[in-house]
Amino acid sequence: MNIRLRLANLIFPEVKKGIADLEKEFPKRQLPEGAMVTRFAPSPTGFLHTGSLFASLVSWRYAKQSKGVFFCRLEDTDQKREISGSGDKVLEELSAFGIIPDESFVSGGTYGPYVQSQRKFIYDIVIKHLIEQGLAYPCFCTHEELDHIRAEQEAKKENPGYYGAYAKCRHLSEIEAINKIEEGKSFVIRFRSNGDEEKKAVVDDLIRGRIEFPENVQDIVIMKSDFLPTYHFAHLVDDHFMRTTHITRGEEWLSSIPIHLQLFEAIGWEKPLYAHLPVIMKQEGDKRRKLSKRKDVEASVRFFLEQGYPAEGFLEYLMTIANTNFEEWRLDHPMANIFDFKLDFQKMSLDGALFDLEKLSNISKERLGAMSASEIAMNATTWAKEYQPEFARAIESDSHLFEQLMSIERGGEKPRKDYIKYSDIFPIIQFMFDEYYQKAIDEELVF
Repeated sequence: MNIRLRLANLIFPEVKKGIADLEKEFPKRQLPEGAMVTRFAPSPTGFLHTGSLFASLVSWRYAKQSKGVFFCRLEDTDQKREISGSGDKVLEELSAFGIIPDESFVSGGTYGPYVQSQRKFIYDIVIKHLIEQGLAYPCFCTHEELDHIRAEQEAKKENPGYYGAYAKCRHLSEIEAINKIEEGKSFVIRFRSNGDEEKKAVVDDLIRGRIEFPENVQDIVIMKSDFLPTYHFAHLVDDHFMRTTHITRGEEWLSSIPIHLQLFEAIGWEKPLYAHLPVIMKQEGDKRRKLSKRKDVEASVRFFLEQGYPAEGFLEYLMTIANTNFEEWRLDHPMANIFDFKLDFQKMSLDGALFDLEKLSNISKERLGAMSASEIAMNATTWAKEYQPEFARAIESDSHLFEQLMSIERGGEKPRKDYIKYSDIFPIIQFMFDEYYQKAIDEELVF
């Protein structure tokens, strides 16, 4: 038996299928020419970030306007950080803005499973293939040995990492690796890089144009000691076999491009197209920084839902970030559905977009002002039932009165625009209900 095959069989004794079987099981999608297959791939580690909603909106719109497919994959391979139920919550929050995947880890689909931890059989097949081809190998280095390598590199002022002469296990023979595994040694699987720092990895980013990086020389980990894949490897496998055509993601992933290109080229798969979106920033004094989960309430989509910002207004605000010509289009089409506007990668900003709460408030005010009395009454009632029970009870006590109140100065050339969000309504109109009117009178009479 071929010694590499023996090593691969030792690591994956249950794997009987090959890559050709996966190609048949997950064939290319039958879609119209030019149709895009895009995705949103959250980790179940917390709330939906505003930047993630922005990226999802862009991915979803490109799929919809090209008559393609938008799917949602749950990336749960870092199980130490997983928060139970947060993946489902993310989909609920997306749906509150009308962003509903065609395929997901809830609704399913032909190209599933849509949860990475359930796709292990796919990763195993591909990693076994890479070992057989000499493109991957087991690494037995301990944390202490890796720390020693790092200290040596720092002392010599060399680039840190596992590469070249520092990649100790790269130079083990297959027989040595087999012996260590049979002895029960713990290991990870690393990709055998053929990169050269003197050469360039080139990507034609759909937003930023041609970008060059030094090739990747690191022998990155592709399978952890728990036999689950790392992000870089899962991206390669999942986006190939889910037939993703366009990867839209934040610009913080640009530095990973050399690794991803190298992986696709090594295995001989067609690369998806990449579009790296601007990161949403916040002004702090005279500096800009990324929206922070820990510091900024605006970083959480949940904040805007609880406050009652209309979904229409929030999405429209994000569209102004997505394309520089959207606001000009809106002036020419003041009452049009925002999705009549076609997104264009060439019209996206290259710089971080500054989150502007005042601008969001103005847009939300315009969208609420443009609603009919029945529309705003229905939307406000739905919001109140979930987030403000006292308001909901008042509405239910006299829903006809509430809709009449919402019709005041609505319509015409200059409709009322004193509401920014649904939570603004009740404090302004509550005295019109008998219970709250009497309460206000009693409070006024108390000296």
